[in-house]
Amino acid sequence: MKELGIGFVCRACGEFHDTLPLSFSVKAPMAAAAVPAAELGRRVVLTRDQCVIDGTTFYLRGRIVVPILDLDEPFVWGVWAEVSPKNFIRTHNLWTTVGRELEPPYEGWLDTNLPLYGTTVNLPVLIQTQPVGRRPHFTILSTEHPLGNEQQCGIARSRVEEIAATFLHPNELP
Repeated sequence: MKELGIGFVCRACGEFHDTLPLSFSVKAPMAAAAVPAAELGRRVVLTRDQCVIDGTTFYLRGRIVVPILDLDEPFVWGVWAEVSPKNFIRTHNLWTTVGRELEPPYEGWLDTNLPLYGTTVNLPVLIQTQPVGRRPHFTILSTEHPLGNEQQCGIARSRVEEIAATFLHPNELP
């Protein structure tokens, strides 16, 4: 979780937090979490950035970058998207290849639930590979979806504080 060195008064707990989180991420796609624990080792191959379930369903971890209008830093959602077998194999084969960011973007479908935005699972995204060592960027294809709108138009610092309160204290908000 990336943080900004300036704090905020949390609307959930009323306390002052020394830092404002500028990112939140999930460790695995929702589909992997749905596999029974006793079957995980047999059915799921999961790394920090790639996931394969049953050898037939493929996922990549990436970043949804949202500009913050009144700060120099963006807010980043660390999420997962399902991709086609062809695009997964191509991406995997180029994982350590310098210049891979020149690859054309390709489509995927979000496999992360971000409840602040209503339904986000299966939301179409455009995936752009980044230089070696950086996760791909995901662009929400629907600017009419609240998440796509925020990604395109940006958000205020107050919205970042709202997101932080929601994720830091999930059981303390109405």
